[in-house]
This record gives sequence, C-alpha cells and structure tokens, in this order.
Amino acid sequence: MPPLKELPTRPSPAGRSKLNRRQALSLLATGMAGGLAACSKPDEQILPYVRMPERIVPGEPLKFATTLALAGMGRGVIVTSIDARPIKVEGNPRHPGSLGATDVFAEAAVLSLYDPDRSRTILHDGAIAPREGLNRALVTELSDAHSSQGKGLHLLTGRTTSPTLLRQIDELLQAFPAASWHAYDPTDDENARQGAQLAYGRPVHSIADFAKARVIVALDADPLGHGPDQIRIGRGYATGRDDANAFSRLYCVESALTLTGAKADERLALRPEAIERFAAGLARKLGAATGATEFPEHERLFQKITADLNSHKGEALVIAGPAMSREIHALVHWINANLNAPIRLIDPIDRTPSGKLAGTLEQLAGDLDAGRVRQLVMIGVNPAYDAPADLHFGARAQKAAFRLHMGEYADETAAIANWHVPQRHRLETWSDLRAGDGTASIVQPLIKPLYESFSEHELLAWLNGAEDAGAYELVRQTWRSAAAADFEAWWQRVLHEGIIAGTGATAVSTAAPLLPALADAEPHDLRDDEISLVLRPDPCLWDGSYANNAWLQECPKPLSKQVWGNALALHPDGATRLGLTSGDVVTVAANGRSIELPVLTEPGMAMGVGALTLGGGRQKAGAIGNGVGANAYTLRTSRNRWHLPQVSIQPTGRREPVLTTQNIVRSPEDVRELYPLYRLGQPLPGPVHPDPPSLMPPSVKPGDGHAWAMVIDTSVCIGCNACVVSCQAENNVPVVGPEQVAMGRDMHWMRVDGYDHGSANGPQIGFQPVPCMHCEHAPCEPVCPVAASVHDSEGLNAQVYNRCIGTRFCEANCPYKVRRFNFFGYADGEEYGNLGAESYRGQKNPEVTVRARGVMEKCTYCVQRISGPRRASERENRPLGPHEVQTACQNACPTRAISFGDLNQADAEINHRKADPRHYALLGHLGTRPRTTYLADVRNPAPSEPEGRT
Repeated sequence: MPPLKELPTRPSPAGRSKLNRRQALSLLATGMAGGLAACSKPDEQILPYVRMPERIVPGEPLKFATTLALAGMGRGVIVTSIDARPIKVEGNPRHPGSLGATDVFAEAAVLSLYDPDRSRTILHDGAIAPREGLNRALVTELSDAHSSQGKGLHLLTGRTTSPTLLRQIDELLQAFPAASWHAYDPTDDENARQGAQLAYGRPVHSIADFAKARVIVALDADPLGHGPDQIRIGRGYATGRDDANAFSRLYCVESALTLTGAKADERLALRPEAIERFAAGLARKLGAATGATEFPEHERLFQKITADLNSHKGEALVIAGPAMSREIHALVHWINANLNAPIRLIDPIDRTPSGKLAGTLEQLAGDLDAGRVRQLVMIGVNPAYDAPADLHFGARAQKAAFRLHMGEYADETAAIANWHVPQRHRLETWSDLRAGDGTASIVQPLIKPLYESFSEHELLAWLNGAEDAGAYELVRQTWRSAAAADFEAWWQRVLHEGIIAGTGATAVSTAAPLLPALADAEPHDLRDDEISLVLRPDPCLWDGSYANNAWLQECPKPLSKQVWGNALALHPDGATRLGLTSGDVVTVAANGRSIELPVLTEPGMAMGVGALTLGGGRQKAGAIGNGVGANAYTLRTSRNRWHLPQVSIQPTGRREPVLTTQNIVRSPEDVRELYPLYRLGQPLPGPVHPDPPSLMPPSVKPGDGHAWAMVIDTSVCIGCNACVVSCQAENNVPVVGPEQVAMGRDMHWMRVDGYDHGSANGPQIGFQPVPCMHCEHAPCEPVCPVAASVHDSEGLNAQVYNRCIGTRFCEANCPYKVRRFNFFGYADGEEYGNLGAESYRGQKNPEVTVRARGVMEKCTYCVQRISGPRRASERENRPLGPHEVQTACQNACPTRAISFGDLNQADAEINHRKADPRHYALLGHLGTRPRTTYLADVRNPAPSEPEGRT
C-alpha cells in the first residue's frame, strides 16, 4: 500500500505562552473586530433570482427517477437532489430491477460522482489536448476506415443493454461493413451463455422466479450474492420464506462460503470438480442417462434433494454458478425443463436491433496479435487491468496504430491508449438501459457535468459522422416510435415513472433442451502445496471499477468483515496443513504468473480450495484505490475465468495484518443467547427475556404522540450491507482509513453482526443488523456529565453534538457497542486521503450535521426523515401516515427485513411484527427495553426421511 496521509496520534506539546495579560486582551479585541468585519456585507454585488427556476425551493429536496448500471444491467433508482446536488440514491419501486431497494453499488454511486480523481480532460499520449485535435485525428482515421469499408476498425465496449447505444453500434456497423464490435465484462458468465447454446442450440437467457420456488438447489452458485440481479432475487427469496405453509427450502453445494450458502437450509462444501460430479449424479437420479457417479458419503443428501425436487415439480429450481463448465450449465437446463421449473427463457437483451451479437475479447486479442486492427476504440472498459492475463492485452493493443479510450478515469487502459476521452458519470448524462428481464428505462442527468466530459452516445455519434449530436436527442430519437401521438406527454410520463412500460422481453418457445455429453471426471489428489482456486467478484469493489470509492473500500465484506484489501481464503485445517495462519503472506502461482497476498482462514471453505476476490491491486484507480489488495486478474486465464484447477502456494515468511472490523461470533453460548435460530415447525419458547421489574414508567402510552421503533427480521436478512452504505450516505458518516480501522475506530452507525450456528466444517451463519437500540432505559444517558445523551418525547435516544465534550462514558456504558467517537476530524479537516477535496462536499446531506473532532455520534433513526413528514402533516392538518416515515436502512433493504414505524399507530406494520412469536430483544435480560428488536431466524432443513409434497 502506498504512503497514506498520516493522522497525528497526539497533539503537539504546547509551549508556555510569552504573552502578558495586556497583549492577550489586545489580540482578543483585534480578533473580535475582525470577526465583526467578516459579518459585514461583501464588496461584490449579489443578485437574487429574477425568476426562480421551476420547482426549485432553496434547501428543499427534489427526487428524480433515473437508472444506474451494474455489469451493463439497469436498476431503476430515485435520486434525491438538494440545490441541484445529488446526495442520496434509493430504489424505484416501479422498476423490476430494484423494486424500491438498492445495493451497495447503487448507494455508493453518488460518492463516485464527486470523486476528484475522475478524468477531467482529453489526453493525447498522456498530455492535455484540445477537442479540435481529437476531431482532426478522428477525421483522418475515419477517412481511412471508409476507404476500406471499416476493415481494421474495432469497437470494444462493456456488456451493454442500452437500446440507444446498440442502435448506434448497428448504424456504425452498417456504415463500416468490415468493422467489428466486441464486448467484454470481467464478471460475465461465459459458461452460462455457452451452456444455453449447447442445450437449446440458440443463445437464450434464463430468468428464475425465486418467489415461486419451493425448493432451490444452488450448485456453486450465489444468487443471493452481489450482482445485477441481487435485489430481484433477494426479494423473491424473502417472499418464499414469508408463509410458514409454503416455506421454501434452499440447498447449497459450493466450494467457498457465499451469502447463499450462509442462508442455506442444507449446505455441503465440495471442490468445484466434485460439484460437477455431484450435478451429474443428481441428473442421473432424476432420470438422465449419464455415467455412473457415486457419492456414498453424501447419499442421504442425494436422496433428500431428489425427493424434494420430484415432489415439487413446477416449484423446484436448480441453478449453476460461473465456475461450473458449460456442459453442467446445459445439464442444469435439462434438469429444470424436466422439473417444469419456474424459469422464463428470453432472447439476449444485449444484441443490436438487427440481431448482431458482440464478438469476444479473445477474438479481438487474436486480431490484434495478427495485425488486423488499425483503429481500436474502447468505451467504458479497462482490459489492460481486468482482461485474462494469458491474452496479454496491454502488449497486443500496442499493435493498433490508433487507440482511443473513453472512461471515467485515466486508468490502466487509458495509459496504453493514444487518446483518452473523459466519460460522464451516469448521474451527469442522458442514456437508457434495460433490466435483466428486458424492461427499459431512461437515464436522466441530475447535475451538469462537473468536468469537461462526454457521453458514450456522443462518441458513437462522432464515429458515425454526427459531430454535434447530443445524448438527449439521440435517446429521444430511439424512443419516438414507441410513443403514441403525443410524444412529449409520453416522454414526461416515462421520466416521471422511471420505466418504459411494456418493454419487458417476452418468453421464447424452445424445443426440449438436449442432454449434453459429459466427460468422465475422476477425482485426483493434489500435492499439499497445491490447491484449486475459485475467483469471485468482490462484494464491495465488484470487478475493481469501484476501487476508488472510499465508502466501499471501508465497507466490511459480509462473511470475513475484511476492509481495505483482499486475502486468500483457506479452510483452517487446510491452512494448518500448509503451515499457515491468518496474516501469513503467501505467493500464489499458476501458469507462470504469481501474486502475493495474506491468508485468511475461513470455516466453510472446501478442503483443498482457496478463494480470492477480484478488484484489488489497482495501479491507476486514484488516491483511494491505488495499491490496495492483490490483483487476482494476474492469475486468470481466458479458459479458466472463475476456477483455476491447480495453483501452488508458497509462504514468503512475512506477515501482513488482515484488516477486519469485527469477527463472526462462533462461541456456542453467545450464539444461542444473541441470535436465536429455530427450525420450521419447532415450538417457539415465547418471550426470551420478558422485561424485568422496573420503577420506570411504562414503555408506550397510547395517545402520547409518536413512539418510534424498529423490528428487523433476521430470517430474511442476507447480509448484503446495503443498509450500512445507505446509512453512511444519508447521515454523512465519515471514512477513517485503514490505519484508524486497524485501531478499531471505524465509524459506521449500522453494522451487520454474523453468528455461526454450525460447526467448523459446516457453518450456518445468520446476519443481524445492529443500529442504535434507542433503549427506553438507556445506560448511556445517566453517565453523560453534560446531558449530551438524552431521550426525547418520541422515544429516540438523541445525541446533542454541541454539548458533547468527549468523555466517552456513554460508549463504555453501551452494552450494544453502537456509539462511535471522532478521535480526529474525520469529516472536518482531517479527512483520509483526498476525501477533504472540495468536490466531495457536494455529496453531504445538509439536513444532517457534520460532526467535529471529539464528538460522539450514533444512529438517530434518521431523525431528519421523521421531522420532514411530521412538519408536512402538521402544515396539512392531517395525521402522519403509517408508512410515511422510512429510515435510510429500511428503504435500502432488498428483502424488506427492516420495519420502522410508530407503536401508537395500531395499523402500523411494526406492531404486527412485534406480535410475531419470533419477536425478541437483543440482551433483553439487561432491562434496557430497546426500541430496536428482532424476529428470530428460521431455517427449513430437510427431514431425516424424505417428505412428500405439502
């Protein structure tokens, strides 16, 4: 890691003052006079609005519907803007990709908007260049391309579902018939694409309905994990766990612990090769004519799964992960077809209007190597960093004479290009995107571009000869034929609702999938220093494109709680066999390439398997992301993108601490007390900790006004961290940096605790979000010597910042450890890295105080969100609605695990949840009477004897 801005650990010793009393009073008078002068009118003339812009009320928030992309897929969002500054992202309930919720990447997009490291100007060979110079270069190159029908012109994009961009690509390929278009996304599942082709003889995309699935079998797949469909799948999973009479069951066979495996009812850890044999054996038991594959040690699990699948046809679903081969993906299509699984097949949504699909990065690399590329235009991609290492893309790209790169950052690929064009942020430009089911929505800008940047639509227009075309008109041109007679009225409605109704893809009819031929894969033993390596997108940095986002660097990974880096995850017994412990730095080598990184032992890993996340080791990410973690792409190959069958591990003799914010709780006594977990149908014991006797008044009195409370259903919490980052964005929670995290000084108001009810070889992890409990008998209040921690009339435990003197007595007396202390001015003059840059101030929520050094802070139940609707209801002389107040964490949750409301409103959802038999209070025996309470986790393991359909 490069040198970072050092924060002082103690103040410099002050020398004895040499001023006498008279001099001190003189200086005081001078300072007062200067202060009064500063409050006088400025010399410059200030002009008010002659005509106030429509809908603008200074300080009042406005909300706009737009769309954000992840891996090319659109997720509809509602962005809050104050004084033309986007400050907060929330989900659009109308959009099928977000359903009113968000994930960590959508929440963090607003911080990336204000990143001062974003590219600001056109570069030519690394030097600033004028737009005219780029225009001249394009004219010359396009003239040469026209003379050869586009031979030698190659366009490389990420996976794109934008109808406008795909239309423009079609027009470019028509203007240059010999040109080529390639697309590459480092998180794309090429095996799934090829498996569908193998099964159906045509490219199709499958959309599974998890809400209708009673039985789910995940084969090294992580549908609940981070990705473009996490919100939709998470909501479907939660729906399937809502009815005790139709409670879903989740089986997971995986090589590395995932969020899906953590929430599974039955889980088995196997090597990827063994999972493929497991899948073949499962298909054989379901009637496929595959080779004999025996798992005598897992025969009982085979029996459970096959009985469940056969007895729930029409409601059973099998999914395969990216590490599975294309043959296994085709086999899973065959299984699902025979089960009549709740799956819909659609045509690919990333092809042009004329039906063209993009070529692959491997094809582009081959053309580069053969000298068949003269003009290479790269838009929104970074293959010099994330391309498979065996393609040697950086070196091969040098063979193209003209190399143009467009991106939000002057990144690793910009460094190998002749020309770099700064790309606008999604919140600065017009565009359109499709969700996973094909539903289209418009991307509309929330702010004027902060820097001299351009949209991808403008660049494509330049290539098509329309130099003055703007993104706004290009997008409108795409949709004119979709509107009725009044296009403007249709356009306004689309912008308001955030989706284009009726654009979802229709299901396609196919013949029965073919049963693939499976090669016999016999198990083989590896040497002690060799393991099988599985790669995963990072749950915080994704593919590395979010590496310069400080919120995400400091967001704890759900299962390891690691921040500011990545590590090689190994089973504890496997690490011991190699003579390793957590923190040992090792060299991981494969195919003549190697990286160094620390080891992190993680129960739940399959023996002989290591896991590593992508996205680390950036060199040109920016001040925040440079040099953080190890670059897993160094080991990746085009043939083995997600699973390297054999890598060697050698210790270096060095140690490097693995930064974590907390540990997973595994002590059986603590787990049983703090995180109750029950089997479906198991009798519940009633209140775990009834309120002990107290001389304090009753907790809630009807008619006392509002009584705010929160209930969190741990049964459907998937540990995705959306609530953590949403709270950070809403409440100006600062980033402290790796040095302060190492000292235990992270500042998150919301944390997600993990509890393991399983064993070392079979973990069963549950997630418990922990904000402030807002105790009615709060231990933090009586110990504060200046009454900075107080209770208000509505049950909120408030923190009065301008009273706080930083004794930290409240923090020491809080049994839930939810209070955070500003040891430095993390958001007030002593920011980490470049977070003190002027641009970042644009993201701050003006309704929330930015805390200074020496002040304690914590969750406030988003008191500003309570105050706003309350004032509105008072102005309108009406009662506050039961769903009118929603906290930031509640709004973000994909599974709707968090409920918030007024206990004095009988019809509020919060009261229905408190009446649930699973309801309990964390550490309720202490008598703190927390207003934040929980619903116990429920799992649905298969019975010992296979059951019939219920």
